Amino acid sequence: MDRDFGAEIDALQKQIEELTALIHGEHISTNDKPISTDNNRVGNVEKMKNMHPDPVVMAMLNEIENSCGESGDSGRISYIGVFASGGHQSTWIKHKASADELLTLIENKTAEKVLACIGNSDRLNILLAILKKPMTVSQLVTEGGYGSTGQVYHHLKPLMAADLVIESDEKKGYYVIQPHRVQGIIMLLAGISDMVDPQFTQGSWE
Repeated sequence: MDRDFGAEIDALQKQIEELTALIHGEHISTNDKPISTDNNRVGNVEKMKNMHPDPVVMAMLNEIENSCGESGDSGRISYIGVFASGGHQSTWIKHKASADELLTLIENKTAEKVLACIGNSDRLNILLAILKKPMTVSQLVTEGGYGSTGQVYHHLKPLMAADLVIESDEKKGYYVIQPHRVQGIIMLLAGISDMVDPQFTQGSWE
């Protein structure tokens, strides 16, 4: 009896999706009815093949593509990460976040406010220093090369008002990044890295 390798590959792909779903505590639909007659599309989304060598990653991409196409969203993203430094750790998972909801952050001026708050060399350097380890104002003055404690407080004030920086509960007088804000800073930097990546094109940011 001849083997149907296409069917076997499809079965393996489905098993990978189910295993991925189990890892994330999610349910996989057993409805195999295609949304469109084109096997390479789900709704408005074209399915991409061989984007990553890891089959688990490809299974997650497949799930995101299906979710996006079925919902009619312009896009959906998932991201995970961990950052451990200076005796603190942040770990995060966000799955199938709507890109349309992210775009509203531009429309309602939230993105503009956030970038204006932190888009300053001194404030970015303070965030960098505190991400690496908890620091006092005097340490920030000395290690950051600031002229006075007043200068540091001038930049700490808006960062604290934005709930990006807080005084440590463990060490009085030491400042740390608000734990649930760490992922936002790291992911923002990941986005910047993508924007300046010269692999395909190069731009001028001056």
